[in-house]
Amino acid sequence: MNNSTLPRLGLPNLGLGVGLRNKHFNYLLHNPAQVDWFEIISENFMDDFGFARHVLMHVRKQVPVVMHGVSLSVGSTDPINFKYLEKLKALAEAIEPEWISDHLCWTGVAYTNTHDLLPMPMTQESLAHVCERVMRIQDYLKRPLILENPSTYLQFKASTISEWGFLSSLATTTGCGLLLDVNNVFVSATNHGFNAPNYINNLPHQHIVQMHIAGPTDCGDLLIDTHDQPVPSQVWELYAQAQRLTGGVSTLLEWDAKIPDYPDLLIELYKAREALKGNIPVQGVNKSEHQPVSNPVEFQLLAANG
Repeated sequence: MNNSTLPRLGLPNLGLGVGLRNKHFNYLLHNPAQVDWFEIISENFMDDFGFARHVLMHVRKQVPVVMHGVSLSVGSTDPINFKYLEKLKALAEAIEPEWISDHLCWTGVAYTNTHDLLPMPMTQESLAHVCERVMRIQDYLKRPLILENPSTYLQFKASTISEWGFLSSLATTTGCGLLLDVNNVFVSATNHGFNAPNYINNLPHQHIVQMHIAGPTDCGDLLIDTHDQPVPSQVWELYAQAQRLTGGVSTLLEWDAKIPDYPDLLIELYKAREALKGNIPVQGVNKSEHQPVSNPVEFQLLAANG
């Protein structure tokens, strides 16, 4: 695996990694990591100085670690939460991550966290707002900040910029990095009807420093970003495309529910090697066993038409 330093933002290609999940803690204390790096959910370790922090420091001695947050709320109209940033910075100082990442989204309003990654209106006004906040956050953390494209299930009528255009302007204006979640591109493209390869082609590839791969669930009219299934062939194809365009960046397999045993997780991760050789793994999109979900946008249009 390539661990050379890339010209993009001076950040390394860490190779292949997985998320550090508590199901695997005991296994990792008694077995080698067998991956090139781990990604942690930042909030899970901020105020935890017990067993979880012990495991984190154990694996940190073996391989690099990246911090991935879900509460930065960079798109919110609330003031920047510097109490949160203080905890984030303290964790970073303790574990020395390669970088800190979060999502292009907002997570709440009026100081209330919904614990969901809510979509942004893609307008010039919101772009200027997010750019200003990203630059302030980077100045405070004094570390590389990487932002991810989340999966979305609705779009704003007021939007005047494509998501890839928004991310491109954000990255080139602020100098931040991009975490390209190719599964999220696949999910959002399916839900909204845009062209996923075109999305990836039109990003500033020199700003992409990491990729996520994962498996969604087909719920009828919508794909849901469940992170609990094998990676489907369509996502592997987008992943191979994106890796060609970037020249190779760090890869992270996300699996957050129905988590398999660690050796089985590694089997899924190592499929990335074959995908990079052009041997796309054959895997369908998992179909939900429950009642199909209607696309809320299509429902709204039907209602408006009587």
